[in-house]
Amino acid sequence: MTPKGPHAPAEDELSRKTAASSESCPVGLDERITRALVGAAVGDALGGPVEGYSPEQIAERHGGRVHGIVGPWHGDDWRTARPIAPYHKGDGHVTDDTLMTHALVRVYGHVRDHLDAYAVAEHLVPDLMTNPRWIPELQAEALPLHRLFLAEKWLVARLAYGHADPREAGVGNIVNCGAAMYMAPVGLVNAAHPAAAYAEALDIAGAHQSSYGREAAGVLAAAVAAAAAPGATPDSVVAACLSLAKDGTREAIEKVCEVAVRHRDFESALRPLRAAVAPYDTVGPDYRAPSLAARRPSRLHAVEELPVALGMVLVAGGDYRHAVLGAVNYGRDCDSIATMAGALAGALGSPVPEEWAKTVAEASRLDLWAPARTLTEVTREIFAADVRRRRTHERAFAALGGTACSD
Repeated sequence: MTPKGPHAPAEDELSRKTAASSESCPVGLDERITRALVGAAVGDALGGPVEGYSPEQIAERHGGRVHGIVGPWHGDDWRTARPIAPYHKGDGHVTDDTLMTHALVRVYGHVRDHLDAYAVAEHLVPDLMTNPRWIPELQAEALPLHRLFLAEKWLVARLAYGHADPREAGVGNIVNCGAAMYMAPVGLVNAAHPAAAYAEALDIAGAHQSSYGREAAGVLAAAVAAAAAPGATPDSVVAACLSLAKDGTREAIEKVCEVAVRHRDFESALRPLRAAVAPYDTVGPDYRAPSLAARRPSRLHAVEELPVALGMVLVAGGDYRHAVLGAVNYGRDCDSIATMAGALAGALGSPVPEEWAKTVAEASRLDLWAPARTLTEVTREIFAADVRRRRTHERAFAALGGTACSD
């Protein structure tokens, strides 16, 4: 029997190792997309209330490790307690990670083809500025723009008001995981094709981020695409990332994952993973007081969130529950880490706990499954268009004498 409650003990190793492969039939595209998007949202909601704190602070506040949905850090004082106010983080509320992910899915639903930086300027930014939606952390209907962090408001400042070239608008923004946190849809649209996901995400993220922030977006999308491939494993996902990642991002992933494979429980991995990523992270030891070098462009550094998410998926053997709880209890930017870990585990086929998904959907007043239905439909349309474009190219290349055409 699986223990219930936010502080129940972690699952034993045997159940964790077999969870992802317990289904009687292979997990297809529709289910992988659903689990990835629902899994990202649930991870986001679990990580939100403990974001910014250390593993020790989290354990002290909650009387042990967090093993489910918990309430606000400051309880009923969430409206006024700094630095959280005025956001109601906790009780199953998603954060801006999910709001941005769903916004990107809506852009795919409108364009119904691959996206680029111009799609961000022409569709994503207007959506954030003009369409009021329910914002769970504000407990009110508002423009999504009003919830976004300054690094995401940059999109509006640069594209709507600054009229910057969308491909270069991310230059000058603080370098963080703001673009990577919502790039899972790009990986799903390019399921089983990591290189294509990487290239598309880099183009999209150029409107938002530069340097290793943009690189993280590309690699996260590639990781999700790799996870969605038939027979994918955490090891194959990491291999795909290492084949594409550049500079400090590649090295950070390599070092973190070298440590992660030595652990089979997130408790023992929490501090070693932080030590492995620390040399590449510019924020510094105090998450709420970034160092002077924080968030500046660099070829030597990396965002912390992506390598740690990959590391937790390795530690968990691809199991959704264990990967997300590891990400949550890691602390620091754990809503984004758990968003990424949840998307990756879901794309690998690991099921999202039903009780978590239902609670988050109800608390956030969101249909977590509707974006997945939209993206699944659009993904199939895009694949069909890609096949037609490829066949056209093959015929043209054959006509040039390049190779034989089988058609």
